[in-house]
Amino acid sequence: MKKAILFAAALFVAVASFAQNEYNYQKRSLFEQLPIRGNDIVFLGNSITDGCEWAELFNNRHIKNRGISADRSGWLLDRLDPIVNGHPKKLFLMIGTNDLAAGVSPEEVAANIGKLLDRFAEESPWTKIYVQSILPVNGVDTKAKVKNHWKKGAEIIEANKLIEALCEGRKNVLYIDVYSALVDQKGMLDQRYTNDGLHLMGEGYLAYFRRRRLERAAELLRTTPQRVQDIAAQVGYESQGRFAQAFYDQFRLTPLEYRRLSK
Repeated sequence: MKKAILFAAALFVAVASFAQNEYNYQKRSLFEQLPIRGNDIVFLGNSITDGCEWAELFNNRHIKNRGISADRSGWLLDRLDPIVNGHPKKLFLMIGTNDLAAGVSPEEVAANIGKLLDRFAEESPWTKIYVQSILPVNGVDTKAKVKNHWKKGAEIIEANKLIEALCEGRKNVLYIDVYSALVDQKGMLDQRYTNDGLHLMGEGYLAYFRRRRLERAAELLRTTPQRVQDIAAQVGYESQGRFAQAFYDQFRLTPLEYRRLSK
């Protein structure tokens, strides 16, 4: 009986792994048939990316979702051809949490991301790349089923430090700290944003969206002479006052103070 139980457990794991690989292949084969064009904005990553309707969230028909659930940084490198060859306008990358859960080191995750950046720099240098931090995890406040993931909190912090350093000084590459927008005071993924300690609920994606708008505003303040009210409108704020308050809450600086310190 004991042997039968062990065999059944092993078979279950094997079937689950096979199904995961089948899904990855199915999505990859689909993406190979769907063209990427020069005015497209590509979101690339794992289930965090796969699970969102980015075009609707940002109200932008040029956004293309190229996320595949359970993907890893090394696997992702093998499916870049259709994206690089399409020379997209922008690329948003989030990858690494599944690597860490599988025992891949933070250094290897950063190295794989570096390979991706090097390839774009050589073959599609005008693509603006936004490398997003790995998100926090939570195995305490939720009914977490992803044990291998939520045990990797320290590795996530280390990987994010390496990824941020990797992005520094690279042309057309910007690191986005989404981690701090979703983490709670205990250093875990805020339970308001997740139901399993790893993936985001709707409110989590909205928190991401708000953070992205402010990061875009900060970029415009650094790189353009546009007026603050024009930047506020460009990133979706109807009220300059609400924009200024949201910006201060995020960066602890007013928009004008941020601009002065960035010069």
